[in-house]
Amino acid sequence: MERFEVSRTVIREAISRLQASELVQTRHGIGTFVRESAITEPLFRIPKQDMATAADVISLLELRISLESEAASLAALRREESHLAAMTAALTSFEAAIRTNSDAVPSDFQFHLEVARATGNPYFAELMIYLGTMIIPRTRLRTAGEQPKLRLTYLQRVNHEHESIYCAIREQDPEAARAAMRTHLNNSRERLRRAQKGQSDPVGSP
Repeated sequence: MERFEVSRTVIREAISRLQASELVQTRHGIGTFVRESAITEPLFRIPKQDMATAADVISLLELRISLESEAASLAALRREESHLAAMTAALTSFEAAIRTNSDAVPSDFQFHLEVARATGNPYFAELMIYLGTMIIPRTRLRTAGEQPKLRLTYLQRVNHEHESIYCAIREQDPEAARAAMRTHLNNSRERLRRAQKGQSDPVGSP
């Protein structure tokens, strides 16, 4: 209480949350202690510093291919009109960003987040929010910035791929949605692999 200048109620609430998460255990009459499992069992996390190379980003893309392809399929089955409206807004924002020479990172991420939300499964969206814009390779790798013309062509291609995903979800075609998302993320992975080998193809975001 003295260290953080908060009330006893705040401390009690914090301890209750730690207990609910099984991070601490309270021994009546003795005190509250950190559970051994909280030390020995690390929580899943992806520090930003671990996304510093093309190989790191490719590894994350491989994870996303599995998760987001299934998310797109579920979204096609469960989407509502509000989800389609949110995806449309993200697509419109992406197009506007291209016209103003922006990197379109916020709208790019927003589109993928809206697909996750359309699954109706909150864990997909929560994982996307946890990862944040670090899932967008061009926020981690800057090689494409040296080739503005190629980058513009690339962003237009990404926009087209997003539209393909959207159309499949709108038409409630789960197989087409899964394939469109997989193609989209695979294309990004292959571009990164070629960039690793020194080929002149822009590196950017799915």
